Amino acid sequence: MKNNILLILMIVASIQVSAQLVKEKSVNVAIGLGFSYPSENVNVFGSGFYVQGEYVNTLKKWIDIRPYAGLILTKTNSDYNDRHGTDFKSSANALLIGAKARIMAPIPWVAPYVEIGIGASFGSFETLTPVTNIDKSGVFLHIPWTIGLKLGPNRTYDISFSYYEHPAVKQFSAAAAIGFSFPLKSK
Repeated sequence: MKNNILLILMIVASIQVSAQLVKEKSVNVAIGLGFSYPSENVNVFGSGFYVQGEYVNTLKKWIDIRPYAGLILTKTNSDYNDRHGTDFKSSANALLIGAKARIMAPIPWVAPYVEIGIGASFGSFETLTPVTNIDKSGVFLHIPWTIGLKLGPNRTYDISFSYYEHPAVKQFSAAAAIGFSFPLKSK
């Protein structure tokens, strides 16, 4: 686990190295609804809050590298449990850090994109299903991926659906978010 954290920190640090290949820098902030689901097919989920900030390094109009920090806070939605007399759980309360790469269609107004990366989650996760009984706190590897749309003539707004796969706790977190990007001034 220490090697994974060290790898993530090295990736984030290497992104900060100024090079001629970085065309623009900006900050993206997204806020929305957070969800947590068990990895197995059980009809229970957690819902709550999600926020994320990204430091965007644009390499080309269609690709950028994004170190990020986010927060997801969910608790189990108990409607299913109440109806069926079960006690299944899925909750996540974690700080998310890592780096992602985004590939985007270089068109104005409506530009679809996909992202994938690697990161670490610092927090607590609870997954209780017929086959799984996990209640862990600590640092866990996650694999983020996102699909979304950049909107506007300068692509400053976006709508996204983000997923964070947490293999160690047999759960994934998801978010439906809206975001805003603002450019950083060059020296």
